[in-house]
Amino acid sequence: MEHCAGEASTGARADVENEDLVIHMQGVSVRRGKTTLVGDVDWSVELDERWVVLGPNGAGKTTLLRLAGAELHPTKGKVHLLGERIGRTDMSELKTRIGLSSAALNGRVPAEEKVVDVVVSAGYAVLGRWREEYGKLDIGRAKELLATMGIEHLSDRTYGTLSEGERKRTLISRALMTDPEMLLLDEPAAGLDLGGREDLVARLSELALDPDAPATVLVTHHVEEIPPGFTHGLLLRDGGIVAQGLLADVLTEENLSKTFDQPLELQRSGDRYFARRKATEG
Repeated sequence: MEHCAGEASTGARADVENEDLVIHMQGVSVRRGKTTLVGDVDWSVELDERWVVLGPNGAGKTTLLRLAGAELHPTKGKVHLLGERIGRTDMSELKTRIGLSSAALNGRVPAEEKVVDVVVSAGYAVLGRWREEYGKLDIGRAKELLATMGIEHLSDRTYGTLSEGERKRTLISRALMTDPEMLLLDEPAAGLDLGGREDLVARLSELALDPDAPATVLVTHHVEEIPPGFTHGLLLRDGGIVAQGLLADVLTEENLSKTFDQPLELQRSGDRYFARRKATEG
């Protein structure tokens, strides 16, 4: 099977049957008035793949993730998620099969909510515990996920008292609570200090390398935040795809410079990437 690392709209594996893919977009555009947020995108993600979506502010990354999370309808084109076509299926039911961690969700969590309840309530598709009664198995599952993210000791703390990094880990735990078929992470390392970022990258790497983990899409601005174990990359600029395919093929100085519209130097150390602006001569 070929993976295109060239320009946008190259027919991302359109020959594969939709039901074999967790994400399949064909000619997708999202417009708001005269502004195109995402334009003419073809993109496919298979069950065992881990994708990073990389690009500057305003590139369309969050819009693309909202499409993949069944939170948005395309203005044009077709979007199939987990074998279901957006616009012809029950969106609320489809969302239960997708784990999502995002800044928008962060803003909706009640500050007084206990951390363990933020996680366990995902199983009931609610935010904020009311009169629901959760069983020991559910609570145990939530605490296991918090432990995987290194914050089980915060189970009884309230969400409003957490640091930015602790909130991100809580929301990732919540996203995994329902054993989703697809995991979507919107800038999970944003706002973290160096130690927090490195710890989170290591934990996401463990998840990516787990063959039983769901297909994963991670959105970021920074190549330094790409966890080892991620297999594919999609580079976005101005709502269009600069390149997509196997990460090692896509993540080049040429593609990265084109994506961020400036000359960039890319270095690789083991399974990690680092980028900076090229020094000017003279």
